[in-house]
Amino acid sequence: MTDSFTVRSIEGVCFRYPLATPVVTSFGKMLNRPAVFVRVVDEDGVEGWGEAWSNFPAPGAEHRARLINEVLAPGLVGRKLENPAQAFEVLSKGTEVLALQCGEPGPFAQAISGIDLALWDLFARRRNLPLWRLLGGQSSKIKVYASGINPGGAAQTAEAALKRGHRALKLKVGFCAETDIANLSALLTIVGAGMLAADANQGWSVDQALEMLPRLSEFNLRWLEEPIRADRPREEWRKLRANAKMPIAAGENISSVEDFEAALGDDVLGVIQPDIAKWGGLTVCVELARQILRVGKTFCPHYLGGGIGLLASAHLLAAVGRDGWLEVDANDNPLRDLFCGPVADVREGTIELNQNPGLGIVPDLSAIERYRSI
Repeated sequence: MTDSFTVRSIEGVCFRYPLATPVVTSFGKMLNRPAVFVRVVDEDGVEGWGEAWSNFPAPGAEHRARLINEVLAPGLVGRKLENPAQAFEVLSKGTEVLALQCGEPGPFAQAISGIDLALWDLFARRRNLPLWRLLGGQSSKIKVYASGINPGGAAQTAEAALKRGHRALKLKVGFCAETDIANLSALLTIVGAGMLAADANQGWSVDQALEMLPRLSEFNLRWLEEPIRADRPREEWRKLRANAKMPIAAGENISSVEDFEAALGDDVLGVIQPDIAKWGGLTVCVELARQILRVGKTFCPHYLGGGIGLLASAHLLAAVGRDGWLEVDANDNPLRDLFCGPVADVREGTIELNQNPGLGIVPDLSAIERYRSI
């Protein structure tokens, strides 16, 4: 089978899973878990699967699915491609002005990323290689950590994560300082010598963050994630770095080559966390991950969504290797668990991808049909 292929169809489908317990962040709550899955089929009948980031705002998932189906798909269907990067270029360049005109560079980038992930899965299947190996990986085993631990019931969530095989945790902070400190104390006791990180979700001003840093220093955090807004001046981030005893992490809300180059070019961030379903797909983020490692920083892919994007993130981490961790949300979500393949099988803080072509799974969406909204 040749590497080149012609796209026969592209479809984005949207699902929503209602949550019994909302996912809480410093900027709001998620009352349900959306997922926008993307299926691409070529003229030979080979299919590939991807996922577009769609968490916020609540109606945004359906909008991204429509962008895929009504705006982006017509630009690729019937086109012969040599590789997924060619499609990424066609879609990105072809919609630049439109994304500016409608003020929606984010949704367009996320929809394009979903298609890009599906095309890489298809490309690997055509070559009969697991995606992690196609991208240059040598080992299928990676480390993972349990994230999304809410301020309420944090200890119970953490204990349940350890029972599922996790050995590393990340707590959501940025709420009441006393609640944050109490939860960190409880989780440090639970995880012991494992990894403990904290994520403020851009919840503090620089002054609030500077006030919290001395109190956080006692917990030996692996990193403190997004203590202030991602768009704050670099001077504020440098001020935090100068006063922090732990590495500072960010990246999920960086969405340009120029901004990532700035992050790579100074010592503010020790951990960089691009999200392949939110910006850049694998076409951009594989090389970005390698650049992160080359400058001596830790690469940890950000992810909070359904299982297909999580599995693709696992393949990326396995492809570039080294000492990063894959983020695995600790909250209930069948849209994740039914489609993340071996990522669901955590053993002693690690997972191992299989040798099947592409992502290694063929999703059966009939299992979640009752949650479909588009």
